[in-house]
Amino acid sequence: MGPLDLLIHLTSFAAPALAVALLVAAAARFLLPKRPGARIYLAQAAINFVAGLVALAAGLWYFGNDGKMLTYAGLVLACATSQWLASRAWQG
Repeated sequence: MGPLDLLIHLTSFAAPALAVALLVAAAARFLLPKRPGARIYLAQAAINFVAGLVALAAGLWYFGNDGKMLTYAGLVLACATSQWLASRAWQG
């Protein structure tokens, strides 16, 4: 596998985490009450993206291949949980 193939595989692996992270951070503006937590959209998306990558990596490790529906369910759960925790963080 060449370097370009490796880059394509890694970006394809991370693409679902990025998409879910951006969508969850955007939806949180409308669904969660306004709190003084992590208010910057990109900060929320970055936190969700890291949590999503950890969930995808755990699914890859556990199942031995990626693309399992249970892994994607874990991705959504990890992103939603991290968004909820970021919105609750630093409350007065």
